[in-house]
Parts: sequence; C-alpha cells; structure tokens
Amino acid sequence: MRHGKTGRKLGRTSSHRTAMLRNMVTSFLRYESVKTTDTRAKELRKLAEKMITLGKRGDVHARRQALAVVRDRAVVTKIFNELAERYRDRPGGYTRIIKAGYREGDSAPISIIECVRDISGTQSK
Repeated sequence: MRHGKTGRKLGRTSSHRTAMLRNMVTSFLRYESVKTTDTRAKELRKLAEKMITLGKRGDVHARRQALAVVRDRAVVTKIFNELAERYRDRPGGYTRIIKAGYREGDSAPISIIECVRDISGTQSK
C-alpha cells in the first residue's frame, strides 16, 4: 500500500530526481521564473516555498538548511535578503503556476512557474 508516500517520482531515480529539483529551484530563485512541465512545476513549488520560508526565518540554521538544498551562495543570499524582505508579511503562496499550452515535440503540458509580484496578498482588479 502507498499510505503516507507523498510526492511524485517524475520517472527518475531518487538521486536524479533530487538533483533535478535542486537545479530547478536554484534556477527558479535566481531568475524568479521557469518554464517547465506541469508536474515538475508542482513539485518545484513545494521546494521553492520552503526555501523562501527559510529565508523569512533568517537565522544561521535556516541559512545552512537552505545551502544544503540550493548550494549557490549568491542565490541563498538573494533568498535571505531580497525575497524574505519582499514576502515578509505574506503567509505563504509566494509562487504562481500558469498553464502555457503544450510542448511541440511530445505534447507534454507546459507551465510557467513564477514568483508572485503583488505583495499585498490580495487580488487587484
């Protein structure tokens, strides 16, 4: 039975999946937007939200935990200085996934995952 086993396998071994998600979250936090498949975007969102929440904590232990995943000091500095300050008053929901159609080669559903720019936490009309 599959009780309590969360997360998607993404058709990869566990080490390949971990490496891919680390690379994706590093790119996402560096450029604040990534174009990828729907399922990868959904898995990436979990990790990216956790990294930004660590940045909001701001202590040394949180920085070390972030470095264990991201492994790029410039990106970790950006998390703890820029992103943590931007989302200081926002209790989660730092990312947005937008459907972007289908890939031409294999018709895989493609999405754009991006950081939310509206810092008020409310929708503007």
